[in-house]
Amino acid sequence: MSLDLKGKGINTRVTHAGENPDNVYGSVGVPIYQTSTFKFRDADHGARCFSGEEQGYLYTRIGNPTTNTFEAAVAHLEHGYGGIATSSGMAAVSSIYMTYLGAGVHMVGTDAVYGSSRMVIETDFSRFGVEYSFVDTANLDEVRKAMRPNTKLLYIETPANPTIKLTDIAACAEIAHEHGALLVVDNTFMSPVLQNPLELGADVVLHSITKYINGHTDVVGGVIVTRTEAEFDRIKSVINGIGGTMDPHQSWLVLRGMRTLSLRVERGEQNAQKLAEYLESHPKIEWVRYPGLVSHPQHDLATRQMKGYGSMISFEVKGGVENGKTVLNNVKIPQLAVSLGGYESLIQHPASMTHANIPVDEREAAGITDGLVRYAVGTEDSADLLADLDQALAKI
Repeated sequence: MSLDLKGKGINTRVTHAGENPDNVYGSVGVPIYQTSTFKFRDADHGARCFSGEEQGYLYTRIGNPTTNTFEAAVAHLEHGYGGIATSSGMAAVSSIYMTYLGAGVHMVGTDAVYGSSRMVIETDFSRFGVEYSFVDTANLDEVRKAMRPNTKLLYIETPANPTIKLTDIAACAEIAHEHGALLVVDNTFMSPVLQNPLELGADVVLHSITKYINGHTDVVGGVIVTRTEAEFDRIKSVINGIGGTMDPHQSWLVLRGMRTLSLRVERGEQNAQKLAEYLESHPKIEWVRYPGLVSHPQHDLATRQMKGYGSMISFEVKGGVENGKTVLNNVKIPQLAVSLGGYESLIQHPASMTHANIPVDEREAAGITDGLVRYAVGTEDSADLLADLDQALAKI
């Protein structure tokens, strides 16, 4: 029998959420059901499963026990109706767009959203008549002004990538619902441990589980969690049709990684706070953005809607791009690579990497300057990270 997690703490819930004990051999770990299809007991059983009269597995693109265990675990952590695992984070994003957008339909999105989440709208969905407005969703007046009679989707990422700007989720949910639209939140930067958008009024939440949920920089994947059964059915139908589902081995790896999520998030946050405070006081740093700093313009909002401040830092080195490159080329512990949320620290330059495909004027308007450096803080010893950053800055 699965453990009753009602009232349990986050570490216990992360450890046991979605548990599906093996009743055949007693395996403690969730088995990998590495199969493409499933056998029916007889013809009538197959017919009942396909008609929905009886629950059962048909085909791994539609459902798989290993994947379903992972989906149930994330849905529990996000306090949602159900989870839908996808083959990548962008498969999750694109499936959301495919479900809710169409010719003549308008969406409003965060301007500093993950580069590909914006690019796929501007270059691909726009070809089919989708209308869009990317605005600073941290400014609620801009959100209100951007809403139109044909707006069906308000899509936000908070904290935004890579500016670390925050958007008020509850206020955006209210705005969206007043206009008959749905609110979708990309919660990748915070993970279900530190932020739960569905509890703040969002309709759908998604993650690139490549990041914190998996946490080991070895799997690409995504997951969507809905607040209601109706939205779950709509999105699930689209994903089943287009085939962007997660495979069983991928699901098993991600579920394994997720069991240490709260421990990794806690350690990364502790390290990030120390690094942010160090950077803020350093004479060679122009500015620092980290929600845990009182100087962050939305520190109060962060404290209100998040359970912690995360481990993502953005900063700008005085002297522009060349001095920024000096830091990037001289740090020894963080690896110069895109992505985030793994156990190891990573550092990168968004303007030339993750957001290079966004036109310069639009990128700068969103606050993604040429000198911005993004630091995804890992679980190493904070003293080592601080000493390493100090020696890199000394090279300037």
